[in-house]
Amino acid sequence: MAEERRDQRDGRDAREGAQAVGEPWRRRVRAEEAQAWDALVATARRTVSDGLVVGTSGNVSVRVGDIVLVTPSGVPYDRLTPDDTVGVDLDGRQVLGTLLPTSELPMHLAVHRSTDARAVVHTHAVHATAVSTLVPELPSVHYMSGALGGPVRVAPYATYGTEELAENMLRALTDRSACLLQNHGTIAYGDSLDQAYDRTAQLEWMCRVWLTASSVPGLSPTLLSEEQVAEAGERLRGYGQRG
Repeated sequence: MAEERRDQRDGRDAREGAQAVGEPWRRRVRAEEAQAWDALVATARRTVSDGLVVGTSGNVSVRVGDIVLVTPSGVPYDRLTPDDTVGVDLDGRQVLGTLLPTSELPMHLAVHRSTDARAVVHTHAVHATAVSTLVPELPSVHYMSGALGGPVRVAPYATYGTEELAENMLRALTDRSACLLQNHGTIAYGDSLDQAYDRTAQLEWMCRVWLTASSVPGLSPTLLSEEQVAEAGERLRGYGQRG
């Protein structure tokens, strides 16, 4: 995925792996956008360090007003700097930066337009991707399914970066904050980057638990009922510190 970009500071190729849009920055990055970009990059790097992403196989977005900041296409996260900020409006028109947005922009925008999401995390996490090839819905092996709105569905396969995939994903996300993407990975959203990331990590963990329990010869995991998952979901809404 070798790509090129134009370095905004001195006109030289700044780093291998980036791709230039070929147009000047539409406007300057505002202070709140710069702060959000730093948090986005930190989250993207965390997906790699925690083993949810290999190389540049995932992507992250965060919304600031009517602008969606997204990771660029094909750039290793450890090479991203404040000068690499990429932002689009809700129609997908690029308003910040010269690097091309992630190829999964249709999925991110679909979530931001259709929900109250402030952040979205997409990964190719190993256990979740494995589960996506086996079942149409993650069996309710743990009550944390309730934190995601209920049993986690698997969106039917479609080519990455397409509107078809975005549509399949939205159907799987109905009344949910995360879903699996068949033969692909995960997507989760939240009120913040931390919440979107935590939901992603919880989903990967539940997939690992189910695969582990299912691998014991002669035994099948005990599953929770929809009522039990729903009850847990209600209790989890009040979980944590208040104020």
